[in-house]
Amino acid sequence: RTADDIADEGDASTAQRLQDLADYRADLHTIATGAAPSARWAKGFVPLAAILRSHQLPVPLLDDLLSAFAQDVAKTAAAAGYADRAELLDYCRRSANPVGRLLLHLYGVHTPQALAQSDAICTALQLINFWQDLSVDLPRGRFYLTDADCAAHGVQRADLLALCSTQQGTSQTTQLIAESAGWARASMTKGSQLVHQLPGRAGWELRLVVQGGLRILDKVDALRGASLHTRARIRAWDAPVMLARALLM
Repeated sequence: RTADDIADEGDASTAQRLQDLADYRADLHTIATGAAPSARWAKGFVPLAAILRSHQLPVPLLDDLLSAFAQDVAKTAAAAGYADRAELLDYCRRSANPVGRLLLHLYGVHTPQALAQSDAICTALQLINFWQDLSVDLPRGRFYLTDADCAAHGVQRADLLALCSTQQGTSQTTQLIAESAGWARASMTKGSQLVHQLPGRAGWELRLVVQGGLRILDKVDALRGASLHTRARIRAWDAPVMLARALLM
């Protein structure tokens, strides 16, 4: 949370954000060796050091998260996007997948199949967040609709920004968003069987996470491209639908 705030919150310059993240990363590697962190983030790193030791958490997964935060800062500052899905998936591998793998580690689940399914779910959740937040991210200079996908539909970044402000859409942008949502749905479906490998409450919580993501995609699809200017949201009346679908899993 702290590292994410360094990357996103406040009015620090790009250079300062990147330096702070580098310093934060250095403290992570310091505690991984058993040494004391700097005083700046000791409140978080001292207890984390104890958890690293007691649960043998894989430090490279935490390091991946920090590298993704730094990439977001640099990409946003340059108003740079992602060339293709492979590049975006590499970002998801570091920004989202480590969370699922850390949770599986805590539950003692380490099979290759479970790790692959976790990656598919976490990647899907990251993609869903992108397609849900187009109206927020695009004006901030964050372009997650890949250049290759945009080109395949004859869409330019300038078109996306213009449509955000005019609250309109085109058949090309509608199809672009629908196809991107379909990609996220396929990834979620690919990983969904993981719910049967987690015990008790964890398995049920994951069922609701999966169904929450799929429900957001339902709403993105229903907007028919209008997610460029309208954010899809889960409402109270969506809960019975999600619960019913979770039970059917």
